[in-house]
Amino acid sequence: MSAKSKWIYCPICSSKTRTKVYANTILISFPLYCPKCKQESLVNIKKFKIIIVKEPDAKTQSR
Repeated sequence: MSAKSKWIYCPICSSKTRTKVYANTILISFPLYCPKCKQESLVNIKKFKIIIVKEPDAKTQSR
């Protein structure tokens, strides 16, 4: 069985990350780190489709 796999690209700078996924991989609220732009994004991935999870930044939360 040969499974098709792809590298995940950063949603911010579009460079290749160090994470590889298969067609049947499902990631929910995955912290994707980009070594190029040094940003971390919370993403959901299903069938190679990347969706950025919108969460409030810790600096902007009110008490």
